[in-house]
Amino acid sequence: MTKEERIEKAVSLFKEGYNCSQSVVGAYADLYGFTFEQAIHISASFGGGIGRMRETCGAACGMFLLAGLERCAKDGADREGKAANYKLVQELAGKFKEECGALRCADLLGLSKTEPIVSTPEARTPQYYAKRPCAHMVETAARIWGDFLENEGKL
Repeated sequence: MTKEERIEKAVSLFKEGYNCSQSVVGAYADLYGFTFEQAIHISASFGGGIGRMRETCGAACGMFLLAGLERCAKDGADREGKAANYKLVQELAGKFKEECGALRCADLLGLSKTEPIVSTPEARTPQYYAKRPCAHMVETAARIWGDFLENEGKL
């Protein structure tokens, strides 16, 4: 599958009702030996700005989950592995913020600080998609991750 096909898949998954994190991780999971079902399970809690708390954007969290599959500490004392992961996450976050203007879900959605945090997701209607930039965030995160993989010669 090409980078563009993976980006389209991520956006399509979001429009099918998967959360933003699931959509990004689901589009790339096969590259890491995960089934689609495993991918949506491991990324389920990161939608809506982590548990719908409107904190770090779920699409960006999806990238960060994938970054851990690329670079990480393989044991607790591996400081170089941790540093490599943190560096990659910081680079990805910087690109996402540069393209989208923020990393925090509430900021991306233009929500006020007085709006209550609830656990019930909104219905995915045409009105939902019209007022939310989430599909664009999913597309952006999937593209940034695809660019990373291309630069690494892995896609």
